Amino acid sequence: MFNLFKRNAMTETKPEEKKNLLQKVKEGMDDKEEQIDALSTMVRLGILIWSGTILTLAYIKLPPALQIPEQKLDPTFIASVFTGTLATFGVQAAKKNGDGTFKAAGGGITKAELKELIDAAASTAPSQVIRIEQGPIKVVPVDQEPPVKPTV
Repeated sequence: MFNLFKRNAMTETKPEEKKNLLQKVKEGMDDKEEQIDALSTMVRLGILIWSGTILTLAYIKLPPALQIPEQKLDPTFIASVFTGTLATFGVQAAKKNGDGTFKAAGGGITKAELKELIDAAASTAPSQVIRIEQGPIKVVPVDQEPPVKPTV
């Protein structure tokens, strides 16, 4: 009779906790770097939606039934935030050329133009660029030996 009132840990189950969206996403990703990438993408999407909404509201007239006064704002800053955020996703504005084709607004050049520029630069002032990612570096002339550190 004593066993009827005794709780058995094997048969008792806890109700499963409800998880929010952020917890579900976090469980789905093992790596911290993946979690940071997902978070940064969500933040950029939030900024994109916010700036797109504000930019849209700057150009439309709301119906008088809503009784919201018309806002006078300069959309230049919001437009720059919008285009900057779009650029982080790889979307760029394009300009229409005279022949009906589109060219990237950033002044992009073709491979042939880039090769011409490199060849012209190499023939006028030959130089070499060395990129050092670890330091410190000591430059010592070839005819001298590097100084010897005394050992104690």
